This record gives sequence, C-alpha cells and structure tokens, in this order.
Amino acid sequence: MRIKHMFKKTVMDIRGEERENTPEVPDNLMRKCNACKAAVFVDEVKQNHYICPHCGNYFHMPAYRRIKMIADRKSFVEWDAEMEEQNPLQYRGYEEKLRALQEKTGLNEAVVTGKCTIKGISVALGVCDCRFMMSSMGEVVGEKITRVFERATEEKLPVILYICSGGARMQEGLVSLMQMAKTSMALRKHSDAGLLYVPVLTDPTTGGVTASFAMLGDIILAEPKALIGFAGPRVIEQTIGQKLPKGFQKAEFLLEHGFIDKIVERDDQRIVLADILKLHENKGQNSSTSKVAESHISDKSNGNTVWPKFIPSGSFTPWEHVQLARAKTRPTGKDYIEALFDDFIEFHGDRHCGDDAAVIGGVAFFHGHPVTVLAQEKGEGTKENIARNFGMVSPEGYWKSLRLMQQAEKFHRPVICLVDTPGAFCGLEAEERGQGEAIAKNLYTLAGLTVPVLSIVIGEGGSGGALAFAVSDEVWMLEHSVYSILSPEGFASILWKDSKKAKEAAEVMKLTAADLCEMGMIEHVIPETEPVSRENMEDVAGCLENGIADFLEKYSGKEPEELLEHRYQRFRKM
Repeated sequence: MRIKHMFKKTVMDIRGEERENTPEVPDNLMRKCNACKAAVFVDEVKQNHYICPHCGNYFHMPAYRRIKMIADRKSFVEWDAEMEEQNPLQYRGYEEKLRALQEKTGLNEAVVTGKCTIKGISVALGVCDCRFMMSSMGEVVGEKITRVFERATEEKLPVILYICSGGARMQEGLVSLMQMAKTSMALRKHSDAGLLYVPVLTDPTTGGVTASFAMLGDIILAEPKALIGFAGPRVIEQTIGQKLPKGFQKAEFLLEHGFIDKIVERDDQRIVLADILKLHENKGQNSSTSKVAESHISDKSNGNTVWPKFIPSGSFTPWEHVQLARAKTRPTGKDYIEALFDDFIEFHGDRHCGDDAAVIGGVAFFHGHPVTVLAQEKGEGTKENIARNFGMVSPEGYWKSLRLMQQAEKFHRPVICLVDTPGAFCGLEAEERGQGEAIAKNLYTLAGLTVPVLSIVIGEGGSGGALAFAVSDEVWMLEHSVYSILSPEGFASILWKDSKKAKEAAEVMKLTAADLCEMGMIEHVIPETEPVSRENMEDVAGCLENGIADFLEKYSGKEPEELLEHRYQRFRKM
C-alpha cells in the first residue's frame, strides 16, 4: 500500500465540501520503500536487517547496526574512534558540513573500524556508513582503513570490510586520491603476511574505493542487486550517449563477468563469513591427516604407501574405455566434491571478464583440513551440459583456476584437481582472449606451487585442456577414464584424414589407464569393479578418499624445495 492511501480520510470542511485529510505520522515511525513504494514501519525494517518486508529491497544499513548483525554479542572493540579531520583544500563550508554530519549520524567519520569475533573467530572489522557523505573516501577514511590492515597484520588477524562508497571525496582533492594507493599498499603487506581479506560490497560501491581496496580481496562477496562499478551509470550514459542495459553494474552483472566470488543474502552473511573464516583459520596442513586405507599396505621403511597391483575388472577395448569415460551416467566433478569433501564453498570468477561454468573451484575440508578443489565439470543432462560447455574450458576457466591455485599457495592449502574434459574450448572468442596463454600460465603456476598437488582423471583427459589441471605431484586415473593427446576423432582426422576411424585410433593411442600406468605416465589406477555411475560410486569414492588421505600424509611433510624437485623430476623423465 502507499502511505497517502494508508492514512487517507475524507472529512467535511466548514462549507460542507469534501476534502482529503492525511493525519500526521510521528517522525521515524514509517518510511517509504524506494523500490516498491510501500509504507513500512521503521522498527519492522530494523528487526528485518533493513530489508523491506514487502519486496525484499535492501535499505542502507547503519554501521553499528551492521556490526551488531555480524559480530558476536558484545565482542566488538572500536579502534580509532576519534581522529582529527583536515581540510587540505581549505574548501569553504567543508568543516561545518562535517560537524553537522557528525551530530546527525553520531559518527566520527564514514567508516567504523575495530576488532570482534564471529562465531568465536577473531577478526578485524571495518564497516562503511553511507549516511556520512555517501561514505566517500577522504584522508580520515583512508587512514582508518590503512590502520585496520596494519594492526591486523601485527595481530595476525583476517580483515573483513563492509564497503559502500560514492568514491573519492571531492572536497579533499588529490589527498583523497592518494588514499587509493595508501590503502592498497597496507593491504599488500597484510596479504604478504599470508592473511585473509574479505570485502563485502554493498550498495553503492563506486569510484576510487572500487579501484582500490574494494576489489583486492582474496574472496569478494556482495549483497544482492548492489551497484558496483568504477564510473557511475549516469556518468557512463552521458559519456557514451547511450542508455545502459538493465542490471548493468549490479552485483549479479559482476558475478556473471567474473569480478566477485559470491552473492550472499543479508540474513546469511554471518554464517557464510564464519564458514570462510573457519576454512582459513588453520593455515597449516597437519601431517597426520587420517587413517591409511585398509586395502593399502604401509611400507615401514620409508613411510610411503604401497598400492596393490592394478587388476582390470574385465576385458575392455580402448574404444569401450572411451565410451565409458564419456557415459552420461558417469559421475562428474561436482558428484565427487559432494562425496569426498565437507563444507565446500564455491568461488566464482577470473577477475578478468567472466566466470566459466566448465570449472568448479573453491575451498573445502578434507578430514578436517582445508584444501583447494578444482574440477572440470561437464554437467548432468542436456541443459546443464550446454551451460557448462560440455566441460570444454575457456580462458576464463583457466584464469579462475589460476587465481585459486595462487590463493592455495598463499594459505598453504593442498590442491586437488578433478580432470574431466574432452579438451580446451576451440572457438573464436577463446582465441581472442588468449586460450594458449591461459593454459600455459596454469602449467607454469602448477610447476611452482609449494603445496601438494594431486590430479585425478575421472572421465576424459583431453589434450592440453586436461594437462592444465594435471601438472602435479601424482596423477591418478579411474579404470575407465582416458587421457590422451587429443580425442580419437581428432587423432584420426589429423593423421588419417578420416574422423570416422576413431575406434582404430583409440587402439593405437595408448590412452587407457592401464596403458599409461605401465608407461609410467600416471601413478595409480582406481579400480571400477563395474563401470562407475552416480548410483554405484560409493566404492570408488571410498577408495579415492583413502588414497587422498595417504597422499596428503605423504606429501604434506615435505619441504617446499623437496616438493618442487620431486614434481620437476616427475615430468623431467617423460
């Protein structure tokens, strides 16, 4: 309903004529939603985390209310509450405006910073408040943000910043601009110390704040429909002389274009932040991960696990292996993630131009220890197959995996790669965006990771598209998976000019798990007593779980130099 209709009353004036009479509403009792225009009670909105009860529109949330929503009760201790304001340009009326806003909002400046706990985990927290000059970044705001990172670095704390801003503060000129560099430099020191930074982008996040600390997080979250961009939409429209498309610069637009990891509803943010903090709380990998698989025998002389000799489950031709590897009933990466890992949180985006659905990447617990998981994903069913491009990875997918590999290095997390692709995507746009360079960067980065890396071919391992996920300490294959220079169809087409000879090509390519294990190209073959499907994957998943536990026990105790040399020699002999 609309406010003017809610309290509408028809009365007679002294002349006997009808007129509309709207009684006065007490100040601060009600307000109008700027989205659905409905009248809402202010107290109801506050209790609902500043969300419209009618349409779900997000109102701007005051800083201290936000802190109360996120932090454990009575855990917040404010830092730098009082800081002296400057007027570097001697801008007329600026000091008076600041004093008026301080009196009106009860804030010293546009950001509140301090330390608190979130579900018992200590964190440095900063919250911007757009009621104070649209939370524009002047010297005091930049100084408070910088001090958060500096103090968090000293105290070895993760940082969470709730960000909204209209950008640089015009009244402070170049001094305001310099805050972009100052905050970024402090953030870099915090990152170099191996500490976590999570910005949560709220409406609006624009200008110099977007071009500095807002977009430099390890994991970037955003609220639904938040406006996020460097230049404001009005400025862009005036510059290009065109109307912007619907949803442009909204959080959903940024997720699609690879610039944020996740959109989180306001009611869920405390839980999601706590889960992220928990995954990053224990940066080191415990060398004693879990029990060695009962089917394995420990070699007490060197502490390594001796796998039983692989015995094929039946007589299959290479082409039959190819067909089974491609079977629609075969489990995909997301099925194994669900079966093997706990509390998986998927992260999105390459931070360049997109988010490739052919790659699933994120962080999870394996037997209580954090790991980074990367999976090439074909999808289940035609609709999802198309959405995930049948597992054919584009440059955005390799850039996303590269970003998460580097993040794993920073936080000392092992990397588990699940390989299942017919090959890297061959298309005009992939070449325009540098497909070869993207794959090369993955090979280069994996070669230098100082954390354990394991790759498991669960379906098809096609060409360089698969290798970009398989420069690792060990490579395993499921019995009916295949790994080859390219598809049998492509092999036959190139060498024999006839793709219909794919079956014959498979016979000569030595692409089966048994062939490659015999050649020394892979370490282990995971048996499939019957061709694995989503219905019968428990045995295979159990074998993988025990094997991964042994792998982590074996490699997590190695020094970085030893790990790198082992990986180098593994490929050097091929």
